[in-house]
Amino acid sequence: MRRTYTLLVGLIVALPLSVSAQWFRVRTPGIPRLASGAADLKAPAPRTREGTPDFSGIWLADNPLPCPPNLRDGNDCIEKIALSRQAASIAMDLPGGLPYQPWALALVKQRAADLGKDDPHVRCLPDNVARLWTLPHYTKVLQTPGAIVMLNEFNASYRQIFTDGRPLPVDPQPNWNGYSTARWMGDTLLGETNGLRDDLWLDMAGNPMTSAASHFQTGCPSTRAFSHGGRASTHETGMAGPGDCR
Repeated sequence: MRRTYTLLVGLIVALPLSVSAQWFRVRTPGIPRLASGAADLKAPAPRTREGTPDFSGIWLADNPLPCPPNLRDGNDCIEKIALSRQAASIAMDLPGGLPYQPWALALVKQRAADLGKDDPHVRCLPDNVARLWTLPHYTKVLQTPGAIVMLNEFNASYRQIFTDGRPLPVDPQPNWNGYSTARWMGDTLLGETNGLRDDLWLDMAGNPMTSAASHFQTGCPSTRAFSHGGRASTHETGMAGPGDCR
């Protein structure tokens, strides 16, 4: 039996950015602003010419954790942008954790005992469709009529989500981000991904995702999007794999 477990990954936001990089200081024309000059975060979400919500902008995970002990250097944190709670464990807010079969639970325990030495992210290898949204790396979203493209600053990686009605591949070559399609249901974008690798980590805790998984996502913006300003979006992710969960 295949079961789908949906995890609320958290609030994803395009934050007002105060870093020193020159592009973050360039204000995007046409952004509604308050009398103070700050972006109006309560303005309606922008829409494309087709009438769908427009996710275009620079995004970063919210819901931050304090600096984890393994990233501390005295009183300093090696990672300057806070990790989200789900970066530590994607099941952080799921009562009882993920319902793994015995072999998968043993794998999680072994990864913890090894202090995460085989974590792909530690080795600067690509992330995956679920983990992308939990780590402290900026993601630029470009939305077109037939596809949504995500450019992530970690390893200059990218992901494509096709919204042109094409089906998912039947026998895909496994890779880090798999193959993604999506469709609109009202103002909610419903996405599905297959063709994932067999050795993926969902988080620093070592929760695994295998090639048997299908990955589901929903996203709906709640306020306006800015590349220099802010917006929020609820983002849910779910995995279904016949050999992973009981």
